[in-house]
Amino acid sequence: MRSRYRVLAAVLPLGLALLAGGCAATDGDPPGVIVAVGAENEYANVIQQVGAKYVQVSAIMSNPNTDPHTFEASASVAREVSAAQLVVQNGVGYDTFMNTIENAAPNSARKVIVVQDLLGLPTDTPNPHLWYKPATMPAVANAVAADLAALQPAHASYFKANAAAFIASLTGWNNAIAAFRAKYPDTPVATTEPVADYMLQAVGADNMTPWALQADIMNGTDPSAQDVAVQRALFTQHKVKVFLYNQQVTDSLTESFIALAQANGIPVVGVYETMPVPGYDYQSWMLAEVRDLQKAVASGISSERL
Repeated sequence: MRSRYRVLAAVLPLGLALLAGGCAATDGDPPGVIVAVGAENEYANVIQQVGAKYVQVSAIMSNPNTDPHTFEASASVAREVSAAQLVVQNGVGYDTFMNTIENAAPNSARKVIVVQDLLGLPTDTPNPHLWYKPATMPAVANAVAADLAALQPAHASYFKANAAAFIASLTGWNNAIAAFRAKYPDTPVATTEPVADYMLQAVGADNMTPWALQADIMNGTDPSAQDVAVQRALFTQHKVKVFLYNQQVTDSLTESFIALAQANGIPVVGVYETMPVPGYDYQSWMLAEVRDLQKAVASGISSERL
């Protein structure tokens, strides 16, 4: 799988979107505040929830209205990452620009959490969208708490309690997943990219779209005519109950699939690679995605935007 992003040594500054309650740390920050960065804003949000008043967090990838596949890391991003005491990044080839920046500005004291490693996944894991996997963020929260505690031992119990509270707050999402799986087992669905595939697996859905087509669209290559024909037949022959697509990345082929699904009365659901902001934290975002899927299957309601 190709690297998803390119790194530029010096381009126009990229405005880093900061999470609510956090801003980029400067020399004027109060003592005891840990400077942290999440490569994707869903990870930054978890850092914020675990570290709370003891962290200042920024997110590199944050805008749901842009294409994450064409993200260009700028000199300002490099400065932000270089100054961080704690970094959380996805791995599995999704955000390799982070490694480039970290290697260019080595810091033995910097804590770096690579989610791929937390989950014990190989680098060639075909689906990099690990935040849709229900087991991911509990592991991230505990790792964040441990690293924050190593940086500030006096607040270790605070970080541990916040991580436990965050994990408990995922109950609503987990319950919604279980309820869907029990009520709508083996629901046939179609997708463009594998953005929400881990969630679809968790709810017990049957993704009818050929994997090769998902991978080609994700990696910016043209799917085969055969796979496109299979995908179109899912709509024209009403083989699926809902169509999910990457709301942040569309092209003429994706738009043609959306139009074909709509023309055949198949509800369409947009899913996101980065957490929609403002208005959501990780928990409410994931719960909203499952609820949109449930509305589509139960009532035929399309939800192309959160």
